[in-house]
Amino acid sequence: MAASLDLVGLTKRFGHGPAAAVDDIDLSVASGEFFSLLGPSGCGKTTTLRLIAGFEEPTSGRILLDGTDVSQMPPHKRNVNTVFQSYALFPFLTAFDNVAFGLKHANVTKAELKKRVGDALALVDMTSFTSRRPAQLSGGQQQRVALARALVLNPAVLLLDEPLGALDAKLRRSLKVELKALQERVGITFIYVTHDQEEALTMSDRLAVMHAGRIAQIGTPREVYEEPADSYVADFLGAANLLKISVSERTAGSPSTLTLGTTVLTTSNEVPAAPGESAEAVIRPERVRVEEHGSAGQNRVPALVERVVYLGAATQVMLRLATGESLQAVVPNDEPVLTGLAQGAPVHAYLPADALRVLASAPAAAPAQVPETTAASAALAS
Repeated sequence: MAASLDLVGLTKRFGHGPAAAVDDIDLSVASGEFFSLLGPSGCGKTTTLRLIAGFEEPTSGRILLDGTDVSQMPPHKRNVNTVFQSYALFPFLTAFDNVAFGLKHANVTKAELKKRVGDALALVDMTSFTSRRPAQLSGGQQQRVALARALVLNPAVLLLDEPLGALDAKLRRSLKVELKALQERVGITFIYVTHDQEEALTMSDRLAVMHAGRIAQIGTPREVYEEPADSYVADFLGAANLLKISVSERTAGSPSTLTLGTTVLTTSNEVPAAPGESAEAVIRPERVRVEEHGSAGQNRVPALVERVVYLGAATQVMLRLATGESLQAVVPNDEPVLTGLAQGAPVHAYLPADALRVLASAPAAAPAQVPETTAASAALAS
C-alpha cells in the first residue's frame, strides 16, 4: 500500500562547514505519486534520497511516512526500498534468487515466496529469465531484476537513484515509458532522483528542481517548464533563451513593456521587476518564430542566421541579435521560411508576448558540501 511522505525542515551537514548538503527542505509527496528530485551533481538530491532511506541521519528536521516520524528509525524498519544506479545485484545468484533474497529473511512460506517472486518477475516481464545470473543479462534486464527485487517486499515508497543512468539512450527512452506504466499499475509512491531533464519531464506527476541543497521550484512538469521560478530553473530545465532586458513599464492585468537593446517588447506574463530595473527574460526555442526580414508587428527582433542544424523532427536555427546575444529557434520542417535559409541571412525573430517571461534572479549558490567519506576517498586517491 502506498504512503505519503513529508519532509519538514530537513537538513544534513557533513562536518562543521557552513554549507549544508541538504538545507532546510520542506516537501510533501502524496500517496501514489511519481515525484522526481531533479538537479545537477552536488545539488543534494541523492543525499535527500539517502536520508529518506535511512542511510544517512538528518542533522535536523523530520521525515514523516504516512504521518509517522521515521527520522531516527533504522533503514530495515522503514517501509521503503531503494533501486540503485548500479543495481547491486548478487553476481552469483540467479534472477529468481536475487529477487527472493529479501523474502528469505521474512516470515513467509516457501509457497508464498515462490508466488511473490514469480509475480514480481512477471510484473517486469522477466519470467523467462529467472535462471540467469546478472552477467547473462543485458543492462535493461538487470534493471528490471533490481526493480522486481525492490517491489517484491511491497514497500510503501520506492526510492530510485538514477536507475537508468547506466543504460544507452535508446534503452533509456523505452524504459522511461515502462517505468511510468509500472508505477501506475502497482500504485506505489515513487521518489525518483535524476539529473536528466527529459526523464523528469516525461515520467513525473510533479518534480522538485534542486539547487545548492535547497528546492528552487516544485510543480508539475508543465508548470516548471513553462513557468520557471527564476533564471536557474529556466536555464537548467530544457533549452532556454535567456535575454538581458530592462523593464520599461509594468501594468497589472495588462501587457508590460520591456526593452531589448533598441527593440521594444511586450509580455503578457507577470513581471517580478520594477520599471527601470534590469532583468532576464526567457523564451523557449520552440516558441520563437523565424520570419522573413522586414516582417511587421509587435515583438519582432532583427537578427542574422548563424547556423541551421537539421534535427530530424525539426530544424534548429541559431540567430545572432543586434545586441550580440544569441537566440535559438526550433522550427518544424514544413515551415516555408526554412527554404533557402542560410548562414548570414537577415531575418526577424517573433517572440510572442505570452511566451516571453521575465524571471526573478536566481539565488547565489553556496559552495557544495562534500560528504566526509567522499572527501576522504578523494584524498586517498590523489
